[in-house]
Amino acid sequence: MGADKTPQEELIIDWYDKYSEAIFRYILNIINDYQQAEDLTQDTFIKVFKYIISGKLIEYPKTFIYSTAHNITVDYIRKQAPIKIVKDFVFHKKKNKEPPIENQVLPNELYKELYKEVLSLKKSYRQVIILRKMEGFSIKESAAILNWSEAKVKTTLFRAMEVLGKKLEERSYTNEIFE
Repeated sequence: MGADKTPQEELIIDWYDKYSEAIFRYILNIINDYQQAEDLTQDTFIKVFKYIISGKLIEYPKTFIYSTAHNITVDYIRKQAPIKIVKDFVFHKKKNKEPPIENQVLPNELYKELYKEVLSLKKSYRQVIILRKMEGFSIKESAAILNWSEAKVKTTLFRAMEVLGKKLEERSYTNEIFE
């Protein structure tokens, strides 16, 4: 291939630069396997690239890429023997300066416990909490990614937060982090 890139190649490079870290974290939050999350992230962008070189337009790239990542991850999980997601949470390092360690310990412990409880929820509850509360997607974007109606996203999130709240109450935690 020459030095000149096609518009589709430029577009996928731009999208990869913008979204690959977030897509990787999203997949990692679902499967909690670093190496496999890297592979599935690459698979996501390959599939998106094949889609755009076929001449199809993507109106909302972020939502489309997350939806593709979601589908690829679900396919991966389906292909595995019944998979048990491990309890340890891989934290995302902040690029900014971190506060002193004594200010990090309590929140990190609380996040670990919270994430452990999120992982214990049924799949649909986990998915909607990760997208809406951890990744910050809107109801409309979450619906597009999960291929659900907006009403289903709202209802499932409400029920998921209710169940999560009860689990946290049982363990003397609150779900203030997600409110």
